[in-house]
Amino acid sequence: MGQGDTARTAICPGSYDPITNGHLDMIRRAAKVFDRVVVAVAGEAQKEHLFSLEERLAMAREACAGLEGIEVRAFDGLLVEAAREVGAVAIVKGLRDPADAVFEARMAYMNRTLMPALDTIFMLADPNYIHITSSLVKWICRLGGDVAPYVPPGVIEKLVARLRPR
Repeated sequence: MGQGDTARTAICPGSYDPITNGHLDMIRRAAKVFDRVVVAVAGEAQKEHLFSLEERLAMAREACAGLEGIEVRAFDGLLVEAAREVGAVAIVKGLRDPADAVFEARMAYMNRTLMPALDTIFMLADPNYIHITSSLVKWICRLGGDVAPYVPPGVIEKLVARLRPR
């Protein structure tokens, strides 16, 4: 982003393994506040994933298709470097409960020391999505439960294929 640009960019980082309806709600809400939202999908080095980086990017892109001002891209390494690269003025993080708040506050303080101009904006999860985590969705699917209420339609068949082999 050049100096003449006035668009405000936020970055929404996550592993998105897989992307959930809770993630999508947060992304949509961030898009109401910022001109451009970069959905930053964490690379392979962050932690062990069910889906490859390419699969997670494809699911996130499919889920965000049609949402204005949203860009999906991969990042590896420090989040502040990814934020700097895309010209972000803020990191947007969702909070479901007090445990999330404690963990995310520590991350925000550290990111602030690494890049003082970058703010972290916390948004409380919508009560309809507060119980949804990617880990719980995978567990429910693995045990044969219906995950349709928790993930975008394109994610369901990918979860079933991966977690319920014939």
